[in-house]
Amino acid sequence: MTAVAAVTDHRDHTDPPEDDGRSRERGRQDGRNQQDRLDRRENRQDRQDRQDRQDRQDRESGEHARVEDERADAGQRGDTVAHARVRDGAGRVGGQGRGEDARGPVHGATARAEDGSGPAGAFGGGSGAAAPQGAWDDGLIARRVAEEADGRPGGAAAGADHRPPAVVPLAYDGPLRSRLEALRELVGLSRARLDGATLAEAGRVLDEAASRRRLSGQHTVVAIAGATGSGKSQLFNALAGVAISETGVRRPTTAAPIACSWSDGAAGLIDRLGIPGRLRRRPLQSGGAEDPLRGLVLVDLPDHDSAAVQHREQVDRVLALVDAVIWVVDPEKYADAVLHERYLRPMARHSEVTFVVLNQIDRLPGDAAHQVLDDLRRLLDEDGVALGEYGEPGATVLAVSAATGEGVGELRETLGHFVAERGAAARRVAADLDAAAARLWPVYVTGRRTGLSERAREEFAARLADAVGATAAGDTAERAWLRNANRACGTPWLRLWRWYRDRGEPPTDRLVVRTPDDEEATARQRVEQAVRTVAERASAGLPDPWAQAVREAAVRGSQGLPEALDEMTLRAAAPPGRPPRPGWWPLAVLAQASMTLLQVVGGLWLLGQVLGTAAPNLGVPVLLMAMGIVGGPVVEWACRLAARGPARRYGQEAERRLREAAAGCGRARVLDPVAAELLRYREVREQYARVTGVGVPAG
Repeated sequence: MTAVAAVTDHRDHTDPPEDDGRSRERGRQDGRNQQDRLDRRENRQDRQDRQDRQDRQDRESGEHARVEDERADAGQRGDTVAHARVRDGAGRVGGQGRGEDARGPVHGATARAEDGSGPAGAFGGGSGAAAPQGAWDDGLIARRVAEEADGRPGGAAAGADHRPPAVVPLAYDGPLRSRLEALRELVGLSRARLDGATLAEAGRVLDEAASRRRLSGQHTVVAIAGATGSGKSQLFNALAGVAISETGVRRPTTAAPIACSWSDGAAGLIDRLGIPGRLRRRPLQSGGAEDPLRGLVLVDLPDHDSAAVQHREQVDRVLALVDAVIWVVDPEKYADAVLHERYLRPMARHSEVTFVVLNQIDRLPGDAAHQVLDDLRRLLDEDGVALGEYGEPGATVLAVSAATGEGVGELRETLGHFVAERGAAARRVAADLDAAAARLWPVYVTGRRTGLSERAREEFAARLADAVGATAAGDTAERAWLRNANRACGTPWLRLWRWYRDRGEPPTDRLVVRTPDDEEATARQRVEQAVRTVAERASAGLPDPWAQAVREAAVRGSQGLPEALDEMTLRAAAPPGRPPRPGWWPLAVLAQASMTLLQVVGGLWLLGQVLGTAAPNLGVPVLLMAMGIVGGPVVEWACRLAARGPARRYGQEAERRLREAAAGCGRARVLDPVAAELLRYREVREQYARVTGVGVPAG
């Protein structure tokens, strides 16, 4: 106005009196032109200041996130020196960022702040008063407006303590930590048996749980999601108290997530969501009492049914990272199949961190709002979403009108209690664990009894014994022992006859351990059949991946099993040569020799009588010969009866050795690998039971 006055005075002294009216008009026009030039210069300066401030905020947000991570690590270690170092670094970062803001012109910004056209006026509800202490300020210009309103000099802010508050990391309770540790062990034990796609969701849950635990536990991240035209951005603005998110008839209106934090220290959480600094806001807060939503980080998401694919991708990405979700539906689309089938039904286990808000109830006449709300509850119940009614844990269902403010206060109060509990993040992680465990149920539990029974083991050993001919080998050993007993205890004349009969046959005092080609092929088929049978019995009732692992272990063990059985049979067979003789054999041989001697003496005596060299006496030699002739077969028959028991035991011992050898070979090559797979399955099933927090059917 000084320039205008100067121009007017100059015109008054130089122009003729008759042009006084035109001179004054030209003076006013020149004054307006100069004022416009000043305004344009100030506008350019404002834009430059806002751009510089935005770049500085982007740099500081990354630095603050790093400082907060270091602070969280230092807090967990209990290192006080590290705490001090982090605080000093944070103070330097905050001081530099705000010290640079203390320079620059503010005349145009001050004028716009006074008439409510600048940022301070917009976020202050249009009043000319400066933003109260603790309210959100839009960088340099708005801060200087607040300083001038408070009567402080422009450089006072540079000396203030702008260090970011200490971030307290999230702490999980004992049961949740135990479940996470069990899931980590479960994934480790299952990597060799399950494919990566099956374990991908479990791995994501572990990563996100560890990432969330390192960040603030004093903040709750809540996303507002909804379909096109549901009014979620309008509800977002109503909760924040200012027009942060753009609303309008153009669809889609929200193109990128916008974050609004009610308190400091949430930079790391917002960085985790991938929201840049230019899309981070602060709400209108009361400078008096403590804000009931302190600790809330509210995120406005794009439309989940947007025609733009990148919008839907952003919705899915952010929904997997937030602590809770507010689903905003309207009377027209509350039963939309996309919402229920793609989001609400799969996230039914997350009911405790879910809000379903029926918006735009002002458009429903009479009791129609209650009817629509009841139908919405019915649909949620069909989706499996537990409703938090009558004190039961579950989803919160409310009816609001963001346009008129009806129900917004109740939603704000409910959100305040929800945020004050500081338990949403842990409940979200627990719900993610439940969902991951439910997806893994078919690969760990079938509800049937599993394992390898003792009867199956015995039948497998019996099949292998039959394949190596253990029974036949025992019978052969028994016959060989009897034959040797007969040879040792039989009469010489009978032994001579048997020698003549068996002269052209192979020796029978050795075990035949090698079978012909056709019998060897038959034995190999028996071994393969035994392996297939035991593998099927061991894998019965197991989930498909573990059943396949058991069968593969059995097949690997069966390779080379027939050859190993042959080698074991050779080592387990009776040693070559005659079987061992019992202690009574010498007595039997002596008795048989005595009978033979009687026959010889009697015969020679009779011969001497015939030749006249001996005195005639038929009775004695005939009696001796009769005793020898009858006594020899009697001794042989008695020895045969006595040899049956030892021969049977000898054959059974030979069969037992072969059976044990075959069973040992089969156990080492087939049963032990199968048992190891079954033991591994039992371990993962126990870990899975820890993950679910409940028992699983015993096997």
